[in-house]
Amino acid sequence: MSEIINRVASSSIISLNMEEFYPQEERVIFDLKDFLFQQLILREKEFRQALKDFDWSVYSEKWVAVTCSVDAIIPTWAYMLVCTYLEDVAKGYCVGELDSLEQHIAELTLMAIDPTDFKDRPVVIKGCSKFPIPLFAYGRLISLLQKEAKSLMFGEPCSTVPLFKKGKS
Repeated sequence: MSEIINRVASSSIISLNMEEFYPQEERVIFDLKDFLFQQLILREKEFRQALKDFDWSVYSEKWVAVTCSVDAIIPTWAYMLVCTYLEDVAKGYCVGELDSLEQHIAELTLMAIDPTDFKDRPVVIKGCSKFPIPLFAYGRLISLLQKEAKSLMFGEPCSTVPLFKKGKS
């Protein structure tokens, strides 16, 4: 009787599971409307005082999207001022909606990858995860790895969909 050999485990394939390094902390919205007079007008003095008195610890270790959900004219500096309070509290933040925040998170996360670690190696990007990874993160991952990897596949190492294979030079 011959020994069963796991060829996938002994291959040079790199299995990349974004769920292992993609941030999973809570995403929340900071809505400026709650700091406006009648949820419509920004009064600078009152706005600054309300921000100063606010308990920013509610955003501790969370990703925050700073936005305004009402149709009010908000000066750019108001968003920037909120960011100064979030800087030392939140895990991260951006000005915009939750989609913008997710793109920001994806970009920060993927910037930490060194594409040369995948040079001339076959890479399988795992697709199933318990935590939702946005589609644009997968697209950005391809743009980072395609220049270096020998090949890119999607799925599991035992059952993949080929995406890219570097031509012979």
